[in-house]
Amino acid sequence: MTSKEVLAELQTLGSPSVKKVLTNHGAREPFYGVKVEDLKKIMKRVKTDYKLSMELFDSGVSDAMYLAGLIADSSKMTKKDLQHWADKAYWYMLSEYPVAWVAAESPYGLELALEWIESDKPQIACAGWSTLGNIAALKPDAELDLKLYKSLIERVGKEIHKAPNRVRYCMNGFVLMAGAYITSLTELARKTGDKMGAVQVDMGGTACRVPNISDYIDKIDARGNLGKKKKTVRC
Repeated sequence: MTSKEVLAELQTLGSPSVKKVLTNHGAREPFYGVKVEDLKKIMKRVKTDYKLSMELFDSGVSDAMYLAGLIADSSKMTKKDLQHWADKAYWYMLSEYPVAWVAAESPYGLELALEWIESDKPQIACAGWSTLGNIAALKPDAELDLKLYKSLIERVGKEIHKAPNRVRYCMNGFVLMAGAYITSLTELARKTGDKMGAVQVDMGGTACRVPNISDYIDKIDARGNLGKKKKTVRC
């Protein structure tokens, strides 16, 4: 499929009700309000396509940019490509998901994530923390710098309440992911979450809530999935 064909199909799949929900969460024009399940149907037809993913992300259409993350070839993404995506992602559904997924699966994920979390631009900082969490979910512990992850969890515990609004959500999510997928750090993640207490994040009047780290880890543990790595973080 060409990017023109994909964009035309996305326009037909748009839903006013979905568009309203996404607007409340921070999406802005141009976008059509396509359900993720419909984006995945296109993904199954396209599979992986580096060129198409780049064109769709550059379209500026939020639905197409999300789809780009589903079909991107992370092995072909350059550092420049990933930085371009991080710079262009204008709201959290793009920076925390497509950008973070593809970065985490690329050879440059850790390097870029550590740069991004230092950014004074909240969307880029969010992409960094989300990428770090996804790396923890994907890579075997033997391939992770566990001392680094330990220090990052401790850093979150000290800095989270002073961070920008959405960055607090992503920092909390990082500790949760690290604790859920790196069992040697599970207890530290629990203790850090308990010490942090309630993390206040303005969710724009939506029903979304900041997950409690210990409660979330307990649920994963109860399912027998604590420490079980993922084959992909794209969803």
